[in-house]
Amino acid sequence: MKPIEENALKQLLQIIPDHPQIRLLHFAHSGEDLPQMLASFAHQNDYGYQLHATDPLYAKSVAPLLPKSPEIKVQHFPLSRPRYMQQGKLYDFVFVTADIEASMREAFLQRVHPIIKNGGSIMLFIPKGDHTQRFAWMQLLEANYYVASNTIDDLFKHYDLLISRKMHGWGG
Repeated sequence: MKPIEENALKQLLQIIPDHPQIRLLHFAHSGEDLPQMLASFAHQNDYGYQLHATDPLYAKSVAPLLPKSPEIKVQHFPLSRPRYMQQGKLYDFVFVTADIEASMREAFLQRVHPIIKNGGSIMLFIPKGDHTQRFAWMQLLEANYYVASNTIDDLFKHYDLLISRKMHGWGG
């Protein structure tokens, strides 16, 4: 994963309300900057942070870099799992920096949907200027009960950010 600018991430994190019991989930396969910044943010605000590392070696290497707290957890988490629900936890914000193959994207969105709180958000970091990938994700989000999808393309140097909310009420 390419570096994430700390100031840009701080701007992004301003959308997270100052409420108790906020839970953040992050799917990643590499990178140290973003997990460290998210874990520090969660630790400072007494939020929960779970890093689902798609590579077992990455999980072992990044875990010692994060603050020691019972609310901050790292685990190896293969995307091929049939279900993503663990211990009944629901998340307010899901960050996705893991590379998800095109053939796996719809299944990923379907498996993530039940673990996002109603009205919660998913944030997909996609390569800067990759309009084909952006359009494909937007179509999949809409087809899988995510709404209010927007792209922020001027915040990060190497990534465009696609944010969508979990639809609640009908169908999803």
